[in-house]
Amino acid sequence: MARFGGSWNFIISFGVVLVTYTAINIILRGKAWDPYPFILLNLFLSMLAAIQAPVIMMSQNRQDTKDRLRGELDYDVNRRAEAEIQGLAKKLNLLSDKLGDVDDLLREKLK
Repeated sequence: MARFGGSWNFIISFGVVLVTYTAINIILRGKAWDPYPFILLNLFLSMLAAIQAPVIMMSQNRQDTKDRLRGELDYDVNRRAEAEIQGLAKKLNLLSDKLGDVDDLLREKLK
């Protein structure tokens, strides 16, 4: 509902309906069911706004919940990746130390 209410299809079709409604009432003049100030049209527009606003707000709340969850998942993934990187850095440092020790032993034997 919110997707359709915020789309160009809705805006264009709603504009066509409004123009048609007002044109018919202007053409019918004295026999029109809603003459010029278009009070009935204003009532319909108010009711539509009263229905559409909460639907749009609910849609935004759902999207906000999805975004919050996505952010939490991204945060968890980043924390895990950081822990893995730190573990790999420690292993590389150990390997570097061991290679340094091996290098030192080889130099002592060559002397």
